[in-house]
Amino acid sequence: MADLNSILTPGMIVRHPDRPEWGNGQIQSNIGGRITVNFREEGKVVLDGSKVALVLVSASD
Repeated sequence: MADLNSILTPGMIVRHPDRPEWGNGQIQSNIGGRITVNFREEGKVVLDGSKVALVLVSASD
C-alpha cells in the first residue's frame, strides 16, 4: 500500500480511493508518510500514508 505513496511528490495529482466526492487533489508534501493533499472539493487534508493508498491521476507538467 505504501509503495506508491512513497514516490508521491509535490505537484502530483491524486484521488482518495474511499472519498471520490473530494475530487482530484494536488500533493503539497510527503514527509515521513504524512501526505498533505489539497483536494478540489475538500480542501487541505493530511493523510497517514500507511492507512490509505492514494490513486495517482497524473503528475503536473
